[in-house]
Amino acid sequence: MSVKTADLCDDFIDELQVCTVEFNSYGKHKRFSGPISTVKVFEDNVLVKEALQTIPEGNVLVVDGGGSKRCALMGDMLGEIAQNRKLAGVIIYGCARDTADLGTQEIGVMAIGSMPVKSIKRGEGQIGEVLHFGNVEWIPGHYVYADEDGVVVAPRKLV
Repeated sequence: MSVKTADLCDDFIDELQVCTVEFNSYGKHKRFSGPISTVKVFEDNVLVKEALQTIPEGNVLVVDGGGSKRCALMGDMLGEIAQNRKLAGVIIYGCARDTADLGTQEIGVMAIGSMPVKSIKRGEGQIGEVLHFGNVEWIPGHYVYADEDGVVVAPRKLV
């Protein structure tokens, strides 16, 4: 993606939702965009892995991890799945780990922080639901655009 979120805000602000969560970028791709797929979990990444294995190529997986910083919801092994399946990226309202390795993988990864502790494995949560965090309604099928300046969401593909 060569378009910048700042330019999208200049041209389409009336159509955009601007996420108020400040994310850190951990993937090799600092700019990425695509249709939204969603998963909601809390300190449990079983459904994150399942979603990464099943969502369409080019999508961005948005993970509502409740903002927890007590464990990571994604690391290098899940990053490899996302890379191999040619997903555009992953946005996590939670933490990532293995961040040096994620930085070499051909995907975009944004999270609110890093944490070396792995998550529990119970398989609890929901896939494909509308999410609400960061002043954004994350609707599956809408488009997300992410870069060094932030994250914006539109109901349609803008570029």
